Amino acid sequence: MFYACTIQTFNSLIIIHMKTTLFIITSALFACGAYAQESSLYIKGGVNLANVSTTSGGRIDNANMLTSFHIGFMGDLPLGKVVAIQPGLLFTGKGTKSQTGQPGDSYYYKATSNPYYIEIPVNVVFKIPLEDKDKSSSFFIGAGPYAAIGIAGKNKTEGNAGLVAFNGSDKIEYSNDDPTTFNQQEGAGFGIMRRFDFGLNGTAGFELHSVLLSANYGYGLTKINSVAKNDDDLNKHRVFSVSVGIKL
Repeated sequence: MFYACTIQTFNSLIIIHMKTTLFIITSALFACGAYAQESSLYIKGGVNLANVSTTSGGRIDNANMLTSFHIGFMGDLPLGKVVAIQPGLLFTGKGTKSQTGQPGDSYYYKATSNPYYIEIPVNVVFKIPLEDKDKSSSFFIGAGPYAAIGIAGKNKTEGNAGLVAFNGSDKIEYSNDDPTTFNQQEGAGFGIMRRFDFGLNGTAGFELHSVLLSANYGYGLTKINSVAKNDDDLNKHRVFSVSVGIKL
């Protein structure tokens, strides 16, 4: 009797959950459809100034900044006259570097770590129209989450000790960690990065007719490796980027 009631209750919960999910999806599609004619798609790319936090408080060392790039697509889905959702699909480089001495010194060492991710940001932005004839330009500012999965990258070293020069390059290895378990170690270690990265974005820029100019700051919330607890801000991605986009 108890077993039958439990099964019936479970099935009822599934039906309620499915109806709720269907209602949310339908409502979202209706809201987006209402402004479908105003939606835009951009191809965008630009420069990343990437770093990794070096303290438990999340501070970075600007000397460790690594220059990389990003390229991909960004949508602009109006939810009203001044609010829009800007989802994206990007191929983006992150990472950091460390260096002792300069090329030509008796002792010089440089190491770079440049992982590449497929990243999906979803920002909610507020727009302030700019004065122009066709009213198609605006300033926007907003924020939102991002999720990324590591797919490639290299660790490189170079330098010299006296008259002996050296250099090397290795592909970055990723652990197949469970993206839902932020604080658990799952086969990763130093030299092996966690495959999944999650964080927050802050973004601002200008829409100028068919051109998009924007700046973005990505604040990682997960460690790049899982050899330590995740309850501080050490070893997390920090990426400042500047982009140019063209409306398709």
